[in-house]
Amino acid sequence: MSVLPTPAQEPDLEVDTLIIGAGCAGLVAALAAHEADQTVLVLERDAVPAGSTALSAGLIPAAGTAQQQAAEIIDTPETFAADIMKKAANEPDPSLVQALTEGAADVIGWLTEVHGLPFTLVDDFDYPGHTNRRMHGLPSRSGEALINALREACEAKDILIATERTVSDLFADGDRVSGALATLPDGNEEQIGCERLILACNGFGGNAEMVRELTPAIADAIYFGHTGNQGDAIRWGKALGAETADLASYQGHGNVAHPHGILISWAVITQGGFQVNQNGHRFWDESQGYSEAARAVLEQPGGIAYAIFDERIAAIARQFKDFQDAEAQDAVKRAESIPALAEILGLDAQALGDSFASAAGTDQFGRTFDPALTLAPPYCAVKVTGALFHTQGGLKVDGNARVLRPDGTPLANLFATGGAAGGVSGSGDSGYLSGNGLLSAAVLGHRAGAFPMNRLRAGGSPAPATGVHAHA
Repeated sequence: MSVLPTPAQEPDLEVDTLIIGAGCAGLVAALAAHEADQTVLVLERDAVPAGSTALSAGLIPAAGTAQQQAAEIIDTPETFAADIMKKAANEPDPSLVQALTEGAADVIGWLTEVHGLPFTLVDDFDYPGHTNRRMHGLPSRSGEALINALREACEAKDILIATERTVSDLFADGDRVSGALATLPDGNEEQIGCERLILACNGFGGNAEMVRELTPAIADAIYFGHTGNQGDAIRWGKALGAETADLASYQGHGNVAHPHGILISWAVITQGGFQVNQNGHRFWDESQGYSEAARAVLEQPGGIAYAIFDERIAAIARQFKDFQDAEAQDAVKRAESIPALAEILGLDAQALGDSFASAAGTDQFGRTFDPALTLAPPYCAVKVTGALFHTQGGLKVDGNARVLRPDGTPLANLFATGGAAGGVSGSGDSGYLSGNGLLSAAVLGHRAGAFPMNRLRAGGSPAPATGVHAHA
């Protein structure tokens, strides 16, 4: 992966906007760029667009949406921004947080009204750190459904998504990108010219060497993200003189069914559930969040824990396709009593009983349990482990997704979105607020795609981005 001088020969193909990566960030960027009358090409390494988006629950947080209003939830971008800053100990760039939180509701509205994605609000449980219920997803609560819907929206607009194209090199004159070199399925290479480039190829979670170097705290965890996340954007950006941000930041998850490898919704915890280790003991304050849960679980004997909940909670979690899959694969165990559950799980019955007893009032870890959510038989459990989902650090960007130099000025025509961009989760894992990944993908994807081409051609600074109200 390198940046080369622009070749003398004419490119095989030339477009206004070239996008590398067909996940949520890349496809949203493609829709926005097409709507702004740009010629667009999306290059995707895989045969079918999927990426990290397909491995997620497909939920995008947004404040002030029509869906919230219908549920009589009063929420504002300012409240949302305060939640992000609080979770990440005030480490993120406030201007980037403001851009994301102010843009999210408009993006949800645009995708719903213009492109027909039927977003609904998750209104039956709370996510840690969010003041209000603001998670929006498609009815199946499936990232695979989200990526398929975005791909179909692009196809409906005749946006070209070229799959099985691996980009090896970029071309540039100084810091102005002029195109990319892509390897085709038959091994031949194609030179593609562009007026601007959008990097939507996520982070570096699939690159074990980079993970060990940059995020050593999670290096020994299983990787639950897309193997194509190899850090290409970071290497290209640095070669062009870009600044990076928060490369040690990542999103983990401490509730992945083992050995099935299926994500178990954190709703099983927030609605009154808890975790125990292989000794049957609780070991931490689960209300902190699922990202930091990865380390907490991996520190237990064998890196294993058990998520304990009940049938009431299972009914809530069942809205997620992942949970349905877990039930179908017998990952969810059930019993009518605590001793029976202990026997099924191979745990000490007395220790498990003590753990049930501790999940009341304010416990020894500082977690406060709602008495209305006390667990009742039949009880449920899933054997889980911790995992790395995706890295949160990347190229430093402004609120329009423009990649920045160390002095804070933007590179000529380079944008980064989603996991390719530095996020708003601070410097580690505990700053990750649920939905930060797709929040960045959706909002920065739209900002990148909609950025006025005439401003790039003129080399001028843009006016601050406002809403996305370009509804046809």
